[in-house]
Amino acid sequence: MANNPGAKKAIRKIARRTEVNTARRSRVRTFLRKFEDAVAKGDVAVAKAAFIEAQSELMRAVSKGVVHPNTGSRKVSRLAARLKKLDKAAA
Repeated sequence: MANNPGAKKAIRKIARRTEVNTARRSRVRTFLRKFEDAVAKGDVAVAKAAFIEAQSELMRAVSKGVVHPNTGSRKVSRLAARLKKLDKAAA
């Protein structure tokens, strides 16, 4: 257990950051889910819009330190590949 004031403050700060980071991670997952739904329905226009939003949200999470940069890039790359595959299938 924390004994000195600095350690107690660190515990409070960590709790606040954890709450914020959890919300950010949840927000990213929501946008990823919207993209997945659009791809599952086969709607290219909606999928493109969802991709842009998901990419933006993922990169924001990267810039805030919630997601590792390589993880963010990998996820965006895979989303782009799925969008491209869907686009070719529709054409």
